[in-house]
Amino acid sequence: MKLLSLCALSVLLCPSLGLCPLPADLKDNEGNKLCARLYEDNSPYYDQCCEGEFLDVKSGDDFPYIPLKWNNRISSLVVGPRCELSVWNKKAKEGYTRKFSAGAQPRLQEVKKGLFGDWNDSISSYYCKCNY
Repeated sequence: MKLLSLCALSVLLCPSLGLCPLPADLKDNEGNKLCARLYEDNSPYYDQCCEGEFLDVKSGDDFPYIPLKWNNRISSLVVGPRCELSVWNKKAKEGYTRKFSAGAQPRLQEVKKGLFGDWNDSISSYYCKCNY
């Protein structure tokens, strides 16, 4: 019975991270720490989130105009330890704003924006900083 309870608990807890990398594991191809990683796709299934193309964000990156390819296309994100990602839903850092601290957010449609909206495919500006 204990084994069954443990298995059920792991099924309930593991989907919250999906396939998103752990914040401490965020590194670019050269092994440098990243402030955040932004993903183009997510899925209704948590184990398939944080897949597809991604944009690496370094500490100090300040983009009031996100590259066109990424405008309103970010669906999942991971923020590194001791880092904070600020996002806006309009260019030039206008509109709604939200701050994400260390951790994974596999499905941005679960993050409220205003009264009726969500953050899925809504990011047009960002700034990321780390304290290390």
